[in-house]
Amino acid sequence: MNAPVPVLMYHAVAREPNEATRGLSVSPEAFAEQLAVLEDLGRHPVTTADLAAHWRTQGRSPLPENPVLITFDDGYEGVHRHALPLLVKHGFPATLFVSTGWLRGAHDTGGGLDTMLDWDQVRDLAAGGVEIGGHSHTHPQLDQLDDEALWSELTRCKEIVAAELGTVPVSFAYPYGYSSRRVRQRVRAAGFRQALAVGNGLARRAQGPYALRRLTVRRSTTTEEFARLVQGRAIARNFAGDRALTKGYALVRRARQVRRKAIRTRV
Repeated sequence: MNAPVPVLMYHAVAREPNEATRGLSVSPEAFAEQLAVLEDLGRHPVTTADLAAHWRTQGRSPLPENPVLITFDDGYEGVHRHALPLLVKHGFPATLFVSTGWLRGAHDTGGGLDTMLDWDQVRDLAAGGVEIGGHSHTHPQLDQLDDEALWSELTRCKEIVAAELGTVPVSFAYPYGYSSRRVRQRVRAAGFRQALAVGNGLARRAQGPYALRRLTVRRSTTTEEFARLVQGRAIARNFAGDRALTKGYALVRRARQVRRKAIRTRV
């Protein structure tokens, strides 16, 4: 099956998120309603690893009909408190991409934008059918790092997840959705078998396993908008503003990269 697949990107699930996460959060009630929409539409959630394996093996690794991915970034505590019971109720798998330095516990470097998961909660999520993937260690813009710092962010994240869970993570999501050919090559070299960007479009096999697109679900996403996104309708219109901002910021980021490269060359 090479049909495009909706990959939903969530962050915090909270009734009272702080200002830093409010826009990219959803309420527990909205999340419950969205899972009901998936069920009503006959969508069958799978993990990131499942989808990538299916496309990599050209269908020899089977998928259910009408697949969809439910993904969470960063590692906010509400994913355990609010999302996990609902996922278990529906029998839905999902993928959580953790920034290991943001989680509470032995590896905490600070920087988490709201109350974060601890490792016991991450283990509960894994036991409940949630694939745990990597999201770097400290959540930087990976394409702005030098090679040494980039490699450290990737390998430290992978090693910590493996040590804490006893399972090596195989899926990755780029912080802020930013990547480059160099970043994608290093993600692959670090041992991750697939990686998700943002892009606000449907995931397609032709995008390749290291640049699969996702659809952002926000606090402002209505039930009607959510249903359209899952069905692949009106996506361009829904994210028109995002794409304009992304293109503008991409120009700024490229200019910064050129300046840094010129400075390194002079030195």
